[in-house]
Amino acid sequence: MPDPLYVIPDIHGHKAKLERALSLINADGGGPVVFLGDYVDRGPDSCGVLQILVDGVESGQDWTLIRGNHDQMMMDTLILLRDHPHAARADIHWLSYNSGGRETLLSYGVDPDDPADDILSAIPSAHQDLLADTKLWHQTPDLLFAHAGIRPGVALSDQTCKDLMWIREPFLSDTSDHGSLVVHGHSPVQFPEHHGNRIALDGGAGWGRPLRVAVFEGRACWLLEEDGRHPLSRD
Repeated sequence: MPDPLYVIPDIHGHKAKLERALSLINADGGGPVVFLGDYVDRGPDSCGVLQILVDGVESGQDWTLIRGNHDQMMMDTLILLRDHPHAARADIHWLSYNSGGRETLLSYGVDPDDPADDILSAIPSAHQDLLADTKLWHQTPDLLFAHAGIRPGVALSDQTCKDLMWIREPFLSDTSDHGSLVVHGHSPVQFPEHHGNRIALDGGAGWGRPLRVAVFEGRACWLLEEDGRHPLSRD
């Protein structure tokens, strides 16, 4: 059997849920981990989540970090505030209540209405560098990882950043064979779903549900719980 590969979907600022996920991986034996993005927003401790990721990468963990749309919004907002410090906060989508950027800034001890310099200085450069170094996709012989998915029928080299981080339709309703099994987050479901050509892993941790952890051996997939592996079967 192929070596195990672990996957953690959208964390959304939930440090305790991430710590549990990493504990489950260690209990299963450990190995390379792919993170599907959306590390920040909505949850209470985006700062703590990014620090765990920074520490893991710096210690040499075999971790691959995919970029989510919320991570991109955070990066874009910091650039905007750096270049236009007096930009109206009400016009910045990331700082709307629905997006969760306000909760992210509060986890760094700053308020969204604070001066731009205060916001920029509160977020460590290591956190910003980590987000900038994330990948838009990752591929193994059997699997293709992207935060949101792919545009069906378009070569991987021609996929746009917007599609990889934001797409829902026509990807979610497409039943065609994508070649690789596409593993994604972004579109939350009540429980991870296996659709044959794709696996949706975002179980809604950002909305109060558990952070689900998957392990793959080739295309075979299991979910991890405290009592071990549970097969994720095709719907």
